[in-house]
Amino acid sequence: MKYITGIESYSGQKRSAVTLGKFDGLHLGHQKLIDKIISYASDECESIVCAFDMHRDSLMTGRERREHLEPKVDWLIDQPFTKSLREMEAEEFIDRILYKVLRAAHIVVGTDFSFGYGKRGNAALLQEMADQYGYTVDVIEKERYLGTVISSTYIKDALAQGDVKLAERLLGYPYEMTGIVRHGKQLGRTLGFPTMNIEPEKNKILPRFGVYACRVRIDGKWYDAVGNAGIKPTVTDEQRRLLEVFVYGYDGDAYGKEITAQFCEFERPETKFGSVEELKNNVMRDMRYGERYFAALREKSGE
Repeated sequence: MKYITGIESYSGQKRSAVTLGKFDGLHLGHQKLIDKIISYASDECESIVCAFDMHRDSLMTGRERREHLEPKVDWLIDQPFTKSLREMEAEEFIDRILYKVLRAAHIVVGTDFSFGYGKRGNAALLQEMADQYGYTVDVIEKERYLGTVISSTYIKDALAQGDVKLAERLLGYPYEMTGIVRHGKQLGRTLGFPTMNIEPEKNKILPRFGVYACRVRIDGKWYDAVGNAGIKPTVTDEQRRLLEVFVYGYDGDAYGKEITAQFCEFERPETKFGSVEELKNNVMRDMRYGERYFAALREKSGE
């Protein structure tokens, strides 16, 4: 997959099958659009995902989006939502961007896709101008879960409630975050349960502050874990968002390593305890919860 920033940097010489949108989280609805452009890809036609960067709190970092799309599409274009793009008339966007730059043969959009100045452009306008510019248009219906349209907002609401299982159903994969293990106050090591701290990127959403059963990847291997997402109010007033994980069965030195944590199930909300001893007792309960959670999973899968 070729990755570029800015549509004007596109240099492909073939016709293309292109889908456009925010693609925050690459949920099941987004995946329908992407599957469609992949179905059009051939030796004469390349698949392009054009993702508009809105600079808002997001479900997915730019790097995570690249990693998810890497084995699937030919091009990923990160398009900043610039002033010139906001003010471009819809017809100019079709002529200048879709036709002249991207050489679109197939355009795939959702039912609510809009573009151009004042959001005048929509699926109907794309279809109206299809013959003139020689492309086809596929308007893909929204994916639903139990009757509700799957959207980034729906997933964010689920995460705000700590419902990471629902978020996983809507995304089609576990919600996760990646970061470098940083040195902290090493309180966990002092209390007998060494932990790893990773900090989310600035705009990456953390689920509801609290304790979760997690899966953690270190050096390419997955481990069971239990983690606290939040600000550790018992031991600091910094208000610094962190995910602190205790990883079962790992006894190596992870400092400086990049690890990925997947959120499996919410246990309890983050709490400011009255003492470090009370914190320790609750963390011990959290660790036993994690052991039971993963033991039940293994029993269910017959491992």
